[in-house]
Amino acid sequence: YRNRTWVTRKDLWVDRLASAWLIKRFIDTGAKFQWAGRPLNRRGGPIGFDFDGAEFTHLGGRVTYEVLLASLGLDDDRALAAIGQAVHFLDIGGIPVADAKGLETMLRGIKAKARDDDRLFAEAAKVFDSFYSAYAQPS
Repeated sequence: YRNRTWVTRKDLWVDRLASAWLIKRFIDTGAKFQWAGRPLNRRGGPIGFDFDGAEFTHLGGRVTYEVLLASLGLDDDRALAAIGQAVHFLDIGGIPVADAKGLETMLRGIKAKARDDDRLFAEAAKVFDSFYSAYAQPS
């Protein structure tokens, strides 16, 4: 998963934004992204995430971000796991997470100002970087 193209559905929201950030920051720093209307997962093509039939998508009650964490051995990072709890709650509900509302508010504000999905992702990545830095601090 190095220097690959990753594809997901356009009109990004919390799980796709967090998953793209996780990919770019911790999995494939050379990743390129395609935001598609109807993405397809083809052998040898882009790696799909967060759509039906994608290599990485919701599975067994987990959102795509959590599937990526578990599949790629990143789920022992407590800061990444904390972000995952907020993403899970915002995407499919479940146990409320204190910081989820703040994350949602930040992302809604960015989405309202973003001209396109590339700009949305770039600005949202800064928010996820900040959440990660805060969660990585010793208790």
